[in-house]
Amino acid sequence: MKWEPVLEHEMNSTLDGDQRSHPFCLLALGYSETVSFCLLEALIVVFLTTLIISGNIIVIFVFHCAPLLNHHTTSYFIQTMAYADLLVGVSCLVPSLSLLHYPLPMEEAMTCQVFGFIISVLKSVSMTSLACISIDRYIAITKPLTYNTLVTPGRLRLCIFLIWLYSILVFLPAFFHWGKPGYHGDVFQWCAASWHTNLYFTLFIVVMLYAPAALIVCFTYFNIFRICQQHTKEISERQARFSSRNEETGKAHTCPDKRYAMVLFRITSVFYVLWLPYILYFLLESSTGCSSHLASFLTTWLAISNSFCNCIIYSLSNSVFQRGLKGLSGTMCTSCTSHTTAKDPYTVRWKGPLNGCHI
Repeated sequence: MKWEPVLEHEMNSTLDGDQRSHPFCLLALGYSETVSFCLLEALIVVFLTTLIISGNIIVIFVFHCAPLLNHHTTSYFIQTMAYADLLVGVSCLVPSLSLLHYPLPMEEAMTCQVFGFIISVLKSVSMTSLACISIDRYIAITKPLTYNTLVTPGRLRLCIFLIWLYSILVFLPAFFHWGKPGYHGDVFQWCAASWHTNLYFTLFIVVMLYAPAALIVCFTYFNIFRICQQHTKEISERQARFSSRNEETGKAHTCPDKRYAMVLFRITSVFYVLWLPYILYFLLESSTGCSSHLASFLTTWLAISNSFCNCIIYSLSNSVFQRGLKGLSGTMCTSCTSHTTAKDPYTVRWKGPLNGCHI
C-alpha cells in the first residue's frame, strides 16, 4: 500500500516526460498521427527551403551574366528582392533543422522571435520593392523626358536603403511585446502556444505596410496600362492615315514598356495572390481570437513559397532572362567540360567566358 503513491507518481512523471518528448508539429491532428505529420511538415519546409535558395541563386547569377537585364532601373529592385528572398531561404534552414531535431542556436522563445522578425522584415522588403517598381514604371511612362534626371543610381541606392530601414522599423515593436508579427515562427511550440497576435499591432502592420503597398501597386499599374492603351490607340489612328511605310514605323514604336510592365505585373499579382490568404487569416485571428495550427502553417508557407516564384515567372515570360539563363547554362557546361578535359592535351577547349559571365 505504501508503494502505490510512489508508483502513481512515477507513472504520471513518465507520461509527462513522454508528452514533453513528443515532437511538436502544426500539422499534427492527433497523437497517433504525429510522427507521420511531423515528417510531412519537415519534408514541406525542407523542400521549399531548397527551392527558394536554388531559385534565387539562379536569378542573381542570371542578372550578373545578362547585361541587358540591367538596362532597366527596376533591376536594382528586382535584385534586392532576389537577395531578400535568398535570405528567406537561408533563414528557413532554422525551422528545417529544428524539425529534423538538430539543437537550436539559442532558447526556443528567442529563436522563434528572431526568426519571425527576420522573415517578416525580408518579406516586407519584397513587398515594398514591388511597390517601388510600380512607381518607377509609372514615372518612366508618365514622364519619359525627365525620367533620367528624376531616377538616378544614387537615388535608387538611397531608396533601397530606406526600404530596408522602413521594413525593420515596422516590425521592430514585436520585440517590445506589442504583439506577434506573423506565424513564420510557429514551427516552434513557444511561438504557436505562448506568443499571441494583437489586434492593434496587426492593424498597425496593415496600415503601415500591406494597405499602402497594395494601393500603390493598383493605382500605378492601372494608369500604366491605361496610358499604354491610349498610346496604342493613337498609333493605330496614325497608321490609318499614313502610308504603309509609315505604318511599319508606327508598329515599331508601340508602347515599348507595356510588355515589360506585364512581366512585372505578373510578379506582383502572384505575390499578392499567395500572400492574400495569410493576410486574411492574420486579420481574422487578431480580431476574433480564433486560431488553427493547420491554417497558420498552410497560409504561412504558401506566402513564403512566393520567394521562388520570380525565377519561374522570368523563365516563362522574359526573353532576355531566358537568353541569360541559356548563357549561364552554357558557361557552366563549358566550365564542367574544361574541368573534365583539363588533363587531355589533345582536347581543344573554349578559352573565353560566354556573354561576359565569369564562374
